[in-house]
Amino acid sequence: MSVESTEDRILSVLEENAQASYAEIAERADVSKPTVRKYIEKLEGDGVIVGYSAEVDPKKLSGRSIAMVGIDVESERYVEATRQLKELTEVETLYTSSGDHMLMAEVSGADGNAVGEVISERILEVPGVTAAHPSFLQERLK
Repeated sequence: MSVESTEDRILSVLEENAQASYAEIAERADVSKPTVRKYIEKLEGDGVIVGYSAEVDPKKLSGRSIAMVGIDVESERYVEATRQLKELTEVETLYTSSGDHMLMAEVSGADGNAVGEVISERILEVPGVTAAHPSFLQERLK
């Protein structure tokens, strides 16, 4: 058995395949299905697992563009700006960041022009947002 904790082994399987069945997780984590169920319920209840998602290869999407957008926000308006950005339906995910920008947002649209419109007409209009720097995703490598 691995020296990793049971929780870590279960999370590792889920991170590789969020659709893995309890049976598959149990086999790969070397525990029983009831143990998997117990740990997953606890991890969801504790807010460790906050959702399940599908990974998408942006190059294979016909008629869709995805950009990671670095967003700069005035410090005194950070809380309110973040709340408003989270409410935008075009912002699929929003992260805090310790890099070049305070926030990173995943934005998708029908094409690059649509993403540009979201940035200029929705994101940059949020009070406190001072800049938005898009990087369009091209090809998923892993």
